Amino acid sequence: MSRVLIVGAGGVGSVVAHKCAQVPEVFSEIMLASRTVSKCEAIAASVRERVGRTIAVERLDADNVAETVALLRRFQPQVLINVALPYQDLPLMDACLEAGVDYLDTANYEPPHEAKFEYKWQWAYDERYRKAGRMALLGSGFDPGVTNVYCAYAQKHLLDEIHELDIIDCNAGDHGQPFATNFNPEINIREITQRGRYWERGEWVETDPLSWSMTFDFPGGIGPKKCYLMYHEELESLVQNLRGLKRARFWMTFSDNYLNHLRVLQNIGMTSIEPVEFQGQKIVPLQFLKAVLPEPASLGPLTKGKTCIGCLMKGVKDGKPRTVYIYNVCSHEDAYKEVGSQAISYTTGVPAMIGAMLMVTGVWHAPGVYNMEQLDPDPFMEKLNKHGLPWVVREL
Repeated sequence: MSRVLIVGAGGVGSVVAHKCAQVPEVFSEIMLASRTVSKCEAIAASVRERVGRTIAVERLDADNVAETVALLRRFQPQVLINVALPYQDLPLMDACLEAGVDYLDTANYEPPHEAKFEYKWQWAYDERYRKAGRMALLGSGFDPGVTNVYCAYAQKHLLDEIHELDIIDCNAGDHGQPFATNFNPEINIREITQRGRYWERGEWVETDPLSWSMTFDFPGGIGPKKCYLMYHEELESLVQNLRGLKRARFWMTFSDNYLNHLRVLQNIGMTSIEPVEFQGQKIVPLQFLKAVLPEPASLGPLTKGKTCIGCLMKGVKDGKPRTVYIYNVCSHEDAYKEVGSQAISYTTGVPAMIGAMLMVTGVWHAPGVYNMEQLDPDPFMEKLNKHGLPWVVREL
């Protein structure tokens, strides 16, 4: 029986709250905190209606370490689940260290004023977390998160060495909007407009943004879709922790409509993170764009179709070549029916709950800072099947 503090009241925070509430034998008390208390209250009302549990809500500025420490000391949770903005990872890690609370997030740190994400800032906390006897689990979403665990599972059971890894993320859903993002627009667009990067034979190779593509035939009735090479954060840790790896890439699908809108917005400067002067004050164009785009949480009742995210891995088993594909197919409609959110939020929120569950029950617990593939994959894979994200292993 454990207390959990969830920080962030967006689409993913809503899923995490609902899924934690479904397992009262693990999470006996739940608090949801955000700058906007009204969002927390709306999620709490949905949890009450769908699950029949009452969760506490609190206003919190996650950038304010002292404020977070005070809340942690007052509520005394076993773990803090961070589903706020990636800019807030470090302040929340600082607060957890000071208050003596375990930490979990779903996305690695990004500096607010630079479109760059990498793990070095969070990995630097490892010694301090070890000395404090606390655990920090990084990237417990789907990608990163489940994709890392798929790789660890393959390395443990299916392949003696993984030589080639392609992580392939497909959202075949349709929300009917001219242009919208399925998670925080600011983070989503910063991620997509960066230069691509993949790992091959011991070094990183850069590409122009979305300049490489391939067509992949997705299972679950989705069929062939065009995928674009991007850089994604889980590659940074996986290239360090997989045996025999020679190449690692990440691919994501985008519709032509989405890319056409994005190109126009880029061309007129609306995706820039550099402040501009407007009517006597400084504004960041991308933050303004975020304010006028549809709220991702509002897409839940509109989105139809499926997602498919998986890892295609080539390597050797018992001296023979072997190719395996581990994946999940998730329905937008089924996710909305269960928790009131579309599948993008669902596929991130469920693994966050599972990671926290394994931490508070002691199945995954050791002092220090960890990426998902560094831990035993079997209990996590078992929980995925139980809590809404069943997986398939296909030999190719």
